[in-house]
Amino acid sequence: MPTTLLIRKDRLADTRLREAPDTPLAEGQVRVAPETLALTANNVTYAAFGEQMDYWRFYPSGEDGWGIVPAWGFGRVVQSLHPGVAVGERLYGYWPLASTAVLQPDRLSAAGFREGSPHRAQLHGVYNQYQRCCSDPFYAADSEREQAVLRPLFATSWLIEDFLADNGFFGAKRILLSSASSKTAYGTAFFLARRSGLDVVGLTSPRNVAFCEGLGCYSRVLTYDALDTLPAGEPSVYVDFSGDAPFRRRLHERFQESLKHSAAVGATHVGHLGGAKGLAGPPATLFFAPAQSAKRAEDWGGAGFQLRLVAGWQDFLGHVRAKQWLTLRTHAGPQAAATQWQAMVAGQVDPREGHLLAWR
Repeated sequence: MPTTLLIRKDRLADTRLREAPDTPLAEGQVRVAPETLALTANNVTYAAFGEQMDYWRFYPSGEDGWGIVPAWGFGRVVQSLHPGVAVGERLYGYWPLASTAVLQPDRLSAAGFREGSPHRAQLHGVYNQYQRCCSDPFYAADSEREQAVLRPLFATSWLIEDFLADNGFFGAKRILLSSASSKTAYGTAFFLARRSGLDVVGLTSPRNVAFCEGLGCYSRVLTYDALDTLPAGEPSVYVDFSGDAPFRRRLHERFQESLKHSAAVGATHVGHLGGAKGLAGPPATLFFAPAQSAKRAEDWGGAGFQLRLVAGWQDFLGHVRAKQWLTLRTHAGPQAAATQWQAMVAGQVDPREGHLLAWR
């Protein structure tokens, strides 16, 4: 029986597995079986900002108070009533944590298609694009599992660094990154480290200091309680991957007007989320990767943007492999997915590991 993992929207650690038969396809639809999905802190961010950023709307659960978290990865077409999409095709894209997904392909090309279901028409286009693996410039069979885990996080990292550079780093030389052991944070640090003259400071918990230092992409690594050792008068930028509201307030109060920009990106510290009103210094501004992506596609053209992004991916993946930063773990079946989700929400995940869900 097809199974879906439901998440309680107001208590993210609460899950339920729902079994229900697949609904018949309408003309023009396809059914895809997700095969290799990544579960990272990124997915927790989707849930934490599910209402604010419309993440719950991609795959509506149909049940009040419960949502379906989307995840990036690979799936195979198992049924098709669309002449342009063949059974057996493998696709990269944005899937539900479920046995199957129904898509309505639109704007087809050799590269892929857009998901054209009416309920997704107002949602951001980046999440509605599905790439055919046979023509995807990112795709290589020998790196598929790494792509599932790192590709969306890499894209966010690359775009954060590009956004900061595009804005002259807001006049700052010191970039502070919280949750420095998270993959999106150290991906950002990897690209920042290639810029001369920047002091890239990783902020993390004591247990992750050695790991972050071993990455070799931070100028220095500090524990959260060592924040006050940094000179407060130096122009700085804060990139927040943790979502930890009390720490964000403390950081703003320390640096005040020396803080030139404060970017809210992630929510790895689910237990400490909160509002950002009344902060000293600049407001905390949500960084939305698709907006920077759209800007650069306009600046460089779609093909130029894609070339730069793929080159960045190959560079980053080569470094991850050379430094052996990542050990991949696969969790088979819906119950294993639920267990791993709860561990992710609780922050009980080794930063050296990347987690994959094999639904079937």
